[in-house]
Amino acid sequence: MVKLYTLFLLSLTSAVVFAAPTTPVAESEPLRLIQTGEDKEPFWTTEKQRLDLILKNVGFMDVTDHQELSAFAAPAKKPLPKVVAHQEKFALYVGQISTANMKTALTTFSSFNNRYYKSPSGVESAKWLEKQVSDLIATAGGKSVSNVRRVSHSFSQFSIVARFEGLNATLKNSPIVIGAHQDSINARSPTTGRSPGADDDGSGSIGILEVFRALINVGFRPVRPVEFHWYAGEEAGLLGSQDIAKSYSSSAVDVLAMYQNDMTAYAGTKFAEHFAFVTDYVDAELTALLRLYAKTYGNIAVRDTRCGYGCSDHASWNKYGYRSAFAIEADMSDTNPYIHTANDDLSLINYEHMKQFSKLALGFAVELGNYLG
Repeated sequence: MVKLYTLFLLSLTSAVVFAAPTTPVAESEPLRLIQTGEDKEPFWTTEKQRLDLILKNVGFMDVTDHQELSAFAAPAKKPLPKVVAHQEKFALYVGQISTANMKTALTTFSSFNNRYYKSPSGVESAKWLEKQVSDLIATAGGKSVSNVRRVSHSFSQFSIVARFEGLNATLKNSPIVIGAHQDSINARSPTTGRSPGADDDGSGSIGILEVFRALINVGFRPVRPVEFHWYAGEEAGLLGSQDIAKSYSSSAVDVLAMYQNDMTAYAGTKFAEHFAFVTDYVDAELTALLRLYAKTYGNIAVRDTRCGYGCSDHASWNKYGYRSAFAIEADMSDTNPYIHTANDDLSLINYEHMKQFSKLALGFAVELGNYLG
């Protein structure tokens, strides 16, 4: 997760040019074009300069492969429901969610040296996660999930997409998306440094994996497609999710709503346990609906917070005109202090807190997956 707490005046080396995008001069290390705000001009950076931004909590999006946004028409946003309508369906599935399963899976997922998008262990962790998804589908006989697929990118780690097909053929092109990012980063030594990423974002990735398992176990058949996404390269500027959102936009996929799960396992210390709903770079109507789901299906308080530009993968979908929302583990002033380091390990994981977010993701899947609007 890339985080931005306060406005920050960039103070990079004079080698960085703040100008409209042009083709950079060839160097031994390929430069990447990044943007630190909607009103900021993109500029070319080295990897070290991008890591410096992460260390300074400056949010950014890597727009190297996404400079032609004006060519993509924003999709028309369809109306959302105003009420909770499928509590009986939720009740059928929620008992399947297990903190023991989450603990077992997160222990393995955080045992890789790191899950950096360019590292060998980042590829191996993606393969491990893909196998968990594939094994769940095989165990269920593939009856309710039409496919699981890799999404390749310009880097070695791949994203994973698994889809429950909908029963209503007229809604085939209007899925909902539940996302998390699978990569992790040690901002001081990204390729070789230890980065368990237990909270950021092992918690989100394993939390939605458990929701996926619960739904498969009971033969979930929604009326519209429900997709689970595990994105590669989020820490490098939302690379995987931008590629997928761009692909969906160019193919005119009419995504109804996207909900991001990034850091769900640290309950914070300043306030009573709560869901913290991000209010910037999100769809306000979808966020209001998710607050309703949280109050219905969760057992903790609800607060609002702000995350800043490019802070997680919901921003990619927002960029391409889709409805997206994001709830994080705690107010942004009180999230896990050890992300992007070797100390983002299992010691601060609160599995019951993590389960609250799995229940919210389950409510999202059940309610909007069965919404005919």
